[in-house]
Amino acid sequence: MRTVLIIDDNPAVGEALSLALSLHEIRPLTALTPEQGLEMLERERIDVVIQDMNFTADTTSGEEGVALFRAIRQRHTDLPVILLTAWTHLETAVELVKAGAADYLAKPWDDAKLLATVENLLELSESTREVARARNERRKRREDLQRRYDLDSLVFASEGMARTLELACQVARSDVPVLITGPNGAGKERIAAIVHANSAVKRGSFIAVNCGALPGELIEAELFGAEAGAYTGANKAREGRFELADGGTLFLDEIGNLSLSGQVKLLRVLETGQFERLGSGRTRQVKVRVLSATNADLKAMIRAGTFREDLYYRLNVIEVNLPPLADRSDDILPLAEHFLGGRAELGEAARESLLSYAWPGNVRELKNAIERAALLAGDGRVTPEQLNLPQSPLNATRNLDEPSREAVEVALNKADGVVSRAAQALGLSRQALYRRMERYGLAAQS
Repeated sequence: MRTVLIIDDNPAVGEALSLALSLHEIRPLTALTPEQGLEMLERERIDVVIQDMNFTADTTSGEEGVALFRAIRQRHTDLPVILLTAWTHLETAVELVKAGAADYLAKPWDDAKLLATVENLLELSESTREVARARNERRKRREDLQRRYDLDSLVFASEGMARTLELACQVARSDVPVLITGPNGAGKERIAAIVHANSAVKRGSFIAVNCGALPGELIEAELFGAEAGAYTGANKAREGRFELADGGTLFLDEIGNLSLSGQVKLLRVLETGQFERLGSGRTRQVKVRVLSATNADLKAMIRAGTFREDLYYRLNVIEVNLPPLADRSDDILPLAEHFLGGRAELGEAARESLLSYAWPGNVRELKNAIERAALLAGDGRVTPEQLNLPQSPLNATRNLDEPSREAVEVALNKADGVVSRAAQALGLSRQALYRRMERYGLAAQS
């Protein structure tokens, strides 16, 4: 149950507040001294504290309240605290609010205002606790993955990437072909390298070839090798990537670009481990773990007759999907800091700009943007101007859907200051409305 701790030396104050809170299904606890309050904080799960500023008769300085607030903040850094007094100078309360107090209310208080403030702080406390819980779970999962597997120093924080890595590492121990799907620039080759690093052939070579970077007539020679004179310019015999990867892993990126004749040969290698170099009749035998990747719709290519269905099912025994960067926004800032490498500092506006951009070019585009900004920032702070990010569809959508300051104020007034009801009326989550209130400079109880 939601719990509020009242620390006040006047029993009548505690009784009045307890009654008001109880009527709204809030569990009140009371303490008459700062020492009792601090002891109760150690024993009970408290969501919000309402504390007096003076505890000794004829004392109006507020020094006792300041000391109590600092003691609470030292032990519980995120716990919302409401300051309540009839005597303290306003300057003292303002300074404490700047130091992290949630609000300041004078005695005698307005019940409606106090209850709205408490309700909002309870929601904020719940949200903060949920965010912390989710963050801790992600951290534990990340640490567990890093302990169990070789992740090749990959930087990530999102749940989506954790799921991708967990699946990739689970299938790495088998020798079945794996198809890695995802958009260009998302990091498919890094996933392939992680699969290899955790496989039974990790001591063998990891050979990568981009089937989309070579002309169609050269892909087969690249994969299977060629004898001297097999094609124009082939002055001497050369090994193909399958031979180079023997005993290890071959990663075929952009597999959809492989010609139909090359697909036939690849299917044979997958089934038998046998192939011939171009221009040779000698059959060669290899044992290679094949990983492939594509950003293309291979099923559509099958329907169009440009990709073999039997090869598709041979390659796609296990599919590992790598989400676009826009779908794993928790990775954006950690990756940006990693690419920045301490050369400069990300300003708050730059962070907002990074998080609000759609990243159609994925991790590759992010890396290029950070490299450019680092050069321009020198040893200073990176600004949105230095990132030079174009307006994206994601930005446009957010701007169109963004409620104005006036709309937020009206919703809060209609909801009597209770953020959850105002957020529901605006079609936002509580957290999203809190962010907009902070941006517009609106107090939670207004």
